[in-house]
Amino acid sequence: MSVSRRDFLGAGAAAAAGLALPRLAEGMPAITVRGRAEPEITPFAGRPVIISAANGYNRDSSGKRGIEVAWDMLTKGADPLDAIVSGVQIVELDPNDNSVGLGGLPNEDGVVELDASCMHGPTKRAGAVGAIQDIATPAAVARDVMIHTDHIFLVGEGAKRFAIEMGYKPQNLLTERAREYWVKWKSTLNPGDNWLDPDQIPPMKGQRPAPTGAGRPDDEEYSSNTHVWFDRNGVPHTYGTINMNAITASGDIASVTTTSGLSWKIPGRVGDSPLIGAGQYCDNEVGAAGSTGRGEANIKVCGAFLAVEFMRQGMTPQAALMKVMERVIAMTEDRLMVNGKPTFQLQYYAVNKKGEYAAACCYEGSTFAVADEKGARIEKCAYMYKASEQPAVPLSGVLRKP
Repeated sequence: MSVSRRDFLGAGAAAAAGLALPRLAEGMPAITVRGRAEPEITPFAGRPVIISAANGYNRDSSGKRGIEVAWDMLTKGADPLDAIVSGVQIVELDPNDNSVGLGGLPNEDGVVELDASCMHGPTKRAGAVGAIQDIATPAAVARDVMIHTDHIFLVGEGAKRFAIEMGYKPQNLLTERAREYWVKWKSTLNPGDNWLDPDQIPPMKGQRPAPTGAGRPDDEEYSSNTHVWFDRNGVPHTYGTINMNAITASGDIASVTTTSGLSWKIPGRVGDSPLIGAGQYCDNEVGAAGSTGRGEANIKVCGAFLAVEFMRQGMTPQAALMKVMERVIAMTEDRLMVNGKPTFQLQYYAVNKKGEYAAACCYEGSTFAVADEKGARIEKCAYMYKASEQPAVPLSGVLRKP
């Protein structure tokens, strides 16, 4: 069997680096066991490959990009799950990202609740945590559930106790910025409540003005790559979430999804992110897939599992994801449909055993991050409908860009 120069060099580098696998952040040990739209077709570039939600490409305060951290570890021989958990951790610990971890938007009580899950292709294992409070890096906790227990899913107070037993330090996850957004959200609930609307509050000396209009952060690159939308009052809304999937040069695959969930959610709400087969899924013989966006829509079709099964049947990643999107639309209830089109956005990401990758969404305009031999970059998602076809509906359980 012939071997390309790229595969030979990649395999050699992985073997050499395997003598000293890197460690995850916070001292954790590394794993030591092995539609209608027709966007530009991604040329086959071989392995290794990492595909991520676009917020994996954002820089945190230290200037690091999550996908670049993961890529650096992957090309130095790290286990794929170690690499991507470290990658999403960059986003989880970024207080300026309101979609995951520290700085995530809270539930309606002002409490940040986080969810995460992961799968490790070589060992066929998985782990997850749901509605965990005060722990900033739920993806790593999910990984520890996978490694250290016979369980897959821990939730609530039990998940927090487990994390503390594993050495994680509890902290207040509600940043001042997120708290201000929560107060603004409460202020604009309805005119008959007991909260003053923002325009009724006189400015205090030295107080910075509240954002107006779309209320986006100043960094346009950052704001365009997050899953946060602002309403006319400057209140952010999000389904949160970062999904990241990786395949090594030797063909091992892993996936992880982490989120702060739906902004202003009912306490205890859990979306698709920590559900194996919905928020992410991985099969070492086929590929991996994951999602961001309206979790309730994805749960009903087990979207990540379904995408991997379509790839098992021989579909390309893009064809598989578009087929999943069709299933989502077919399973959407009437109250969330206008003229046969859903009122929400949903994105999927996938990579197959060959290293081919794709991302797809319901409505035009979403992007994703990818890293391969060409470097880390942002690309456009395939989509089912033009942006102009999205129904203009108010922000009431659905998200829409201004």
